[in-house]
Amino acid sequence: MLRKERLQLILKEVNVHNKVLSAELSEKLSVSEDTIRRDLHELAEEGVIVKVHGGAMSKTFHYPFDGNSKVYAVSAKQKIADKAIGLMKNDMSILIEGGTTIMEIVKKIPLKLRANFFTLSPQTAIALSDHENIEVMCIGGRLAKNGNLFTGASVINQLAGIRIDLCIIGVNGLSSKEGLTDSDWEVVQVIKAMMRSAKKTAVVTIAEKLNTVKKIKISDLDSIHYLITELPPGSSSLSAYKGGQLVKM
Repeated sequence: MLRKERLQLILKEVNVHNKVLSAELSEKLSVSEDTIRRDLHELAEEGVIVKVHGGAMSKTFHYPFDGNSKVYAVSAKQKIADKAIGLMKNDMSILIEGGTTIMEIVKKIPLKLRANFFTLSPQTAIALSDHENIEVMCIGGRLAKNGNLFTGASVINQLAGIRIDLCIIGVNGLSSKEGLTDSDWEVVQVIKAMMRSAKKTAVVTIAEKLNTVKKIKISDLDSIHYLITELPPGSSSLSAYKGGQLVKM
């Protein structure tokens, strides 16, 4: 593989998944981790990614309020947001995390919606504060800087003490066989706790993440109630994800 092609693939992986590990890229591209680190350094110098310990993040994921950074697949994420809004009803308690798709959902929340929102993301909390009919509760703990998400035992304990109507989560890996997966152990524990606290869980993801698997399992598909992508529900790309109580939107 030519170096230029490798850099393009790395950039796409970062944009699709928001954050990637050097070890995963090394395995996927069959090159050494030293090579990947040099590639990430070069892309960071060009200003197209943010290099973090052990890997890299997309600029919009790290700096969600920076208007100079373009959101990857923004039109797809806006379609997802339109569908997710349809699940929200007045007087609901709704639990959300962070990420570029979640931010597009927050932007589209109707001003007339009256609801209680719980979030583990400081950026999401700030964005929600613009809605005068929404009460915003932050669930805090140690900030995972490579995910802009509060994690740790205090977060899991707080989640165990609440009962949520609807939990909306993004996903790093999603497969019909392996279910929901991620690369970050602490993030996985928090997402599991989020799902346990909710009556219903909706997973939001662009179609490019379908059929991808990360190192650590979160849950099987039968633990979620809604799968929301930009694709129409009858799309052949979603046929492997039917079954049980899962509703494709």
